[in-house]
Amino acid sequence: MNLVDSSAWLEYFSGGTAAKHFEPPLQDTASLLVPSIVIYEVFKVVMRESGEKKALQALAALQKGMVVEVTARIAIAAAKFGLQHKLPMADSIILATAHEYGAAIWTQDADFKHLPDVKYFPKKQKN
Repeated sequence: MNLVDSSAWLEYFSGGTAAKHFEPPLQDTASLLVPSIVIYEVFKVVMRESGEKKALQALAALQKGMVVEVTARIAIAAAKFGLQHKLPMADSIILATAHEYGAAIWTQDADFKHLPDVKYFPKKQKN
């Protein structure tokens, strides 16, 4: 199973230099987990930057994977991971969801880079 976090989805949608790294898990929709917090983050950014039509197109792509709601079990695990790894709430929920389903996390978020089962591709800085 694969979980592509918000930073990676946004890189993919923007056609950024690291987008190619995220194509394999995004194209394998049968193995793709999409936490509801990722839908929130991606929809919000795309709507702010490109409008509602693009945000709805992004939503359609996100929903091709298995959408995972925040259950009490995931919320409790997220709280523990947040404290243990000093992660913000969204990252904690993403990590807890990945652990719940045995998924690898694909990301550009440096908060994840030293954690196990993470495929981290740093974001290139614009000159």
